[in-house]
Amino acid sequence: MLGFALFAATFLLLLVGAVLYLCPSSRQASGIPGMTPTDEKDGNLPDIINSGSLHEFLVHLHEKYGPVVSFWFGRRLVISLGSIDLLRQHINPNRTSDPFETMLKSLLQYQSGFGGSVGESCLRKKLYENGVTKSLQSHLPVIQKLSEELLAKWLSFPESQHVPLSQHMLGFSMKAVTQAAMGSRFEDDQEVIRFRKNHDAIWSEIGKGFLDGSLDKSVTRKNAYEDALMEMELVLKKIIKERQGKNLSRHIFIDSLLQGKLNDKQILEDTMIFSLAGSIITAKLCTWAVYFLATSKDVQQKLYKEMDQVLGKGPITPAKIDQLRYCRQVLCETVRTAKLTPIAARLQELEGKVDQHIIPKETLVLYALGVVLQDRSAWSLPYKYESPVTLSSVSFILPLLILACSMKNFSLLGFSGSQECPELRFAYTVAMVLLSVIVRRLHLHPVEGQVMDTKYELVTSPREEAWITVSKRN
Repeated sequence: MLGFALFAATFLLLLVGAVLYLCPSSRQASGIPGMTPTDEKDGNLPDIINSGSLHEFLVHLHEKYGPVVSFWFGRRLVISLGSIDLLRQHINPNRTSDPFETMLKSLLQYQSGFGGSVGESCLRKKLYENGVTKSLQSHLPVIQKLSEELLAKWLSFPESQHVPLSQHMLGFSMKAVTQAAMGSRFEDDQEVIRFRKNHDAIWSEIGKGFLDGSLDKSVTRKNAYEDALMEMELVLKKIIKERQGKNLSRHIFIDSLLQGKLNDKQILEDTMIFSLAGSIITAKLCTWAVYFLATSKDVQQKLYKEMDQVLGKGPITPAKIDQLRYCRQVLCETVRTAKLTPIAARLQELEGKVDQHIIPKETLVLYALGVVLQDRSAWSLPYKYESPVTLSSVSFILPLLILACSMKNFSLLGFSGSQECPELRFAYTVAMVLLSVIVRRLHLHPVEGQVMDTKYELVTSPREEAWITVSKRN
């Protein structure tokens, strides 16, 4: 049966090493409604597996018991929060950790960045964010070029040909991320293909192997996973060595980390995390954005009019990105409808309180974002992609990828300043560049009869390939 380490990985429970696997003295969940353990040793793990995913398990749990619920993993209490008010109450605005960074580091057994002072954590966070900002500024023409290459490919297709959206978006996103993070080495398609092979081997195990414990049971899969990780690390070490002490013309993510005087291990780990998380978040955001536009002609036409008005026939620029307000709303609605990241989590380091409920010290607290984003009291059509024109304002997005709605607005839950997740900020910019290229030249159409089934993992994706067709605009 699975141990607690697997549970921590599966549930995005971030602060590995700080979490102690302690047996509670009581089976009572501090008066919080929820499920009693199905299995004496594994708690409600069988119920989660039977539900198909943690998100689907939490949907059922919150529907039955309300906005704050409890369940058990082994003998450990887990509490899930499924309403905006409860999330507002619980979120600590002084948090500096990124859940994707910390979660992936725990899975990859990386240690740097854990246990440091608050000052060190803030410094590394600023370096990380600065690296994303500078690499985006430097690589905007590269992203534009990659978008135009994808456009040319689609223009060459007969209008009746089905376009494999997920496949194309993953390839496009990996080219953008690898060049921005690691430089011109990845202008070579063979290098990108190798990266994709290793990325897929690592990510598939993060998505599944750590959930069901099957990775440790298969020597072949474990060897493939470890070989892929080692090969990616060797490439990164070479790039770090090549860039040290040099002032090259095009700034990449690694350069910002080098300028921050981090050691080689920290630079390697931070670049690995950004490359893994950045690739998958960018790919899935672009996939869902294009798919939803294909299914909504009105939204697509309004977006085209904004693009035409703001950009004319010229390329997108940093100044014009800020003027594409409707495009940002489109992406915001995409994240909401797709429930791009359905779960986040925190460790309750000290005893706390949510509503009238006491949360014991060292309790694992889940943020059921997917539940919040399909709350009928907040959204008139929670499962439907709506025209973003109904949103009176947009205030973007959180370090936990939390989306909150109040009077149909997206708002920060107690955060001050701009604290977007760096990987999501990168993904938004890449998606805006891509849409600025393809929407001005193409009509996007759904494939008749296609039924989209969703797979809820760390990042939500279509379970099967997402297909569209395209036709030229006059």
